[in-house]
Amino acid sequence: MDSFHEPRRVTEPIKLEDLTADVLAHTAECQAKGIPLSGRIIHVAHYLPITATLLESSHPGILSPPATPPQQLTDISPFPSTTAPDHPPEDCPKPKWSISGRQGHATIISGIRSLSATHEQFIVGWTGDIEGPNTNSAGEKVKIPSTALSEEDKAALEEEIANFKSEDEDPKTKTTCVPLVLDDKVAHGHYDMYCKQTLWPLFHYLLWQDVSPTSLSASFSADEYWAPYEQVNTAFARRILDIYRPGDLIWVHDYHLLLVPKLLRLLVPDVYVGLFVHTPWPSSEVFRCLPRRKEILDGMLGANLVCFQTYSYSRHFTSSCVRVCGYEVTPRGIDVQGHVTAVMHTPVGVDADRVLRDLSLPGIQPKLQSLLKLYAGKKIIIGRDKLDVVKGVVQKLRAFAKLLRDYPEWIGRVVLIQVTSPALSDTPKLERQVSELVSSINGEFGSLDFIPVHHYHQTIKKDDFYALLCAADLGVITPLRDGMNTTSMEFVIAQGKTKRSPLVLSEFMGISSNMIEALQINPWNLDDVAAAMHRGLLMSPEEKETRHAKLHSVITTHTSQTWAMTLVKFLHSVLDAQGVARQTPVLPTHHMLERYAKATKRLFLLDYDGTLSPIVKTPSMAVPSEDTLTALTHLSADPRNLVYIISGRDGAFLEQHLGHIRGLGMSAEHGGFIRAPGSEQWINFTESMDMSWMSEVLDVFKYYTERTTGSHIEVKKSSITWHYRGADPEWGQFQCRQCQDLLENNLAHKRPIEGMATYYMMYFIVLVGKKNLEVRPMAINKGEIVKRILYLNPDAEFVFCAGDDKTDEDMFRSLHLPDAPLPYTMDAPLSVSLVSMAEKTREFPPVELKLAPEDIFTTAVGHPSKRTLAKWHVTSPLEVVAELLELAGVAKGEEGPKL
Repeated sequence: MDSFHEPRRVTEPIKLEDLTADVLAHTAECQAKGIPLSGRIIHVAHYLPITATLLESSHPGILSPPATPPQQLTDISPFPSTTAPDHPPEDCPKPKWSISGRQGHATIISGIRSLSATHEQFIVGWTGDIEGPNTNSAGEKVKIPSTALSEEDKAALEEEIANFKSEDEDPKTKTTCVPLVLDDKVAHGHYDMYCKQTLWPLFHYLLWQDVSPTSLSASFSADEYWAPYEQVNTAFARRILDIYRPGDLIWVHDYHLLLVPKLLRLLVPDVYVGLFVHTPWPSSEVFRCLPRRKEILDGMLGANLVCFQTYSYSRHFTSSCVRVCGYEVTPRGIDVQGHVTAVMHTPVGVDADRVLRDLSLPGIQPKLQSLLKLYAGKKIIIGRDKLDVVKGVVQKLRAFAKLLRDYPEWIGRVVLIQVTSPALSDTPKLERQVSELVSSINGEFGSLDFIPVHHYHQTIKKDDFYALLCAADLGVITPLRDGMNTTSMEFVIAQGKTKRSPLVLSEFMGISSNMIEALQINPWNLDDVAAAMHRGLLMSPEEKETRHAKLHSVITTHTSQTWAMTLVKFLHSVLDAQGVARQTPVLPTHHMLERYAKATKRLFLLDYDGTLSPIVKTPSMAVPSEDTLTALTHLSADPRNLVYIISGRDGAFLEQHLGHIRGLGMSAEHGGFIRAPGSEQWINFTESMDMSWMSEVLDVFKYYTERTTGSHIEVKKSSITWHYRGADPEWGQFQCRQCQDLLENNLAHKRPIEGMATYYMMYFIVLVGKKNLEVRPMAINKGEIVKRILYLNPDAEFVFCAGDDKTDEDMFRSLHLPDAPLPYTMDAPLSVSLVSMAEKTREFPPVELKLAPEDIFTTAVGHPSKRTLAKWHVTSPLEVVAELLELAGVAKGEEGPKL
């Protein structure tokens, strides 16, 4: 993934029918390739799209706590002002629970439900606060504590929810809601505190101390509510497993549940998980301020796919993974120990059909006519936002004042109707600031018969809202940061029935890349916002019509339904690309012990870094553990065993840390040198080669070292390596690609490396490692060393070979025996003949191997989805050492024999 260039914006119309056909075809392709798909999708959201009221409890003596203020999830009532929700007749028997639709998130839920036409669907979510049937003096329903619910109550709730069907749900399809009841204290510590006081501000480029009322306390910590966040994510993961079947697709939604993908991956390693983040994702320089930054990223990277609203958000996320965790970015995604997480982006749309239906509500037209009559002769600018710092209401008001100052001809001729609804993060300070600004503008530019700003801080009914959108001559939506903003899209659809009025839109929104025909502005630049307002108010009818037609086409085709189907398509494509049908199985310890016990001669061929010792930032710190030394010592002491360390390290490092183990063989510099067990002499495979190419490569590496702070060069006898682990992660990776391109396309093909005389002609090979770039002769590799050891020990009856990176694939490849009758015949490898070229008359005849395929245990260290030629896998160096201790018959922590 190249983070330096943003792809071209695509706003062509999308047909839902075509997307659906693609998904169905891709499903068949995946199943044909052995990828099991159940045809079910489990969506995981913080809230269920319902509210639950307990009418009658089986729990004796149930008490109700003091009422808490209701949480407003939207600023538009789902009912028009002329209607009210239906209630059952009084003579009907009352059920234990009453279920109704929850306000808010209608766009996302409509997208999810649309997939029920092609998939069996489930939504796992928190029930929210349980309401009682009674109200307090303020008319608010009293909350029932979750601890007061009996098991019978919970079972009845689950049954009632399973049978509930929303009015706007397609009667031909069904999406099953799966409730999760949480402890009230934990649930609100998770949502009200950690999500809204820590993550929400951070993702909108604000730090918690800037917005949280509790941050003024001397004891405030952004970590204070981390425990509830973990607890809720864990509870969600367990609830998902209650209904999970192999082959299910799981889509986790938003920042409330960022730990769930990894938790699921730990419980079900081959689970198919996608994560969609609806909020913005900040720059890595902002995100790295979060104390639990690594835990959050690791949680997200448990998914097969992480998806964002825009390319820039996905780029910031990738940068965060590189800078905070040091993970490698590959063309397929972010590599975490072999598990690759793809990163994509697609914006959310609105349910255009639902908006069109709502615009036909009978209460809208009378209100529209009243507004047009009330503001006759004046231009109407409309703004509707939650009263939240990130929504940019303050900046919008200042820009409107700037409009009236810079373009005084609008005084008395334009009004701003600004609706601000209460938000969870609403603060008295912000409300006071907005009120003061409104008063200031009205005092400076108003008169007895003209009020420039009409501010309404309240929740408005749906027909009032749509009447405002239809009446507007200009829409102004200027959040400082935002993910999906439905008002902007609803404005365009509403204007299709009236004036085709233009839209001034903040460029810092998740949907801005799709709405390129809007007048996009930087909300911090008041001059530009005022100029855009002026331009929009004076826009010609022809330009209005052209811009509106393009915006309308995009919004009515890039809908919530196409978004949801795109997510399914993306996840299918990722599963296909990752080859999830080919999961490397776990090393069968019991079977391996049986083959080991029967063999009269055994070979151990082991990489060092990342296999026997974890990868560390400072290479010199990668020292073997006591358990590693114990295992190698015991295995080497057995005369039936031949143990080799085959490493990229130089001979000096291997001798320093492992040279004291008698009977241990070593190969250094990726096969450039070998030291047989019991010998102190190193055999140099490069002595007969022309190594003058190294000076040219060294000059190239010096050039990049001078321009990449934190990088350095390591010169070995048979290879040369450029390390950039200490450099800026993204810059180092970019420079590595440039350097690799220069070496491969301008140097390698011009500079052959010859062996003795004209016996063997080869070119050097450029290898991209973990934070390094290595150049060595093509014929020098770990695979050649393994072939040499096999050739010289044809009586071996057992092989255990372990490695973790690309250079170790050469070992696995060399141990892949041909499909031929036993015994296998092996010709002398180059690593044998090259060393003995001085012995002109010596011949190296083929040998017969006693090995059978079931005696070879090639083992990759990393995730089972890692692409490898190995037959088996373990997840970490600790597991490799544990297997070696098991084979050696030594308990962990036991000391080895005295040397």
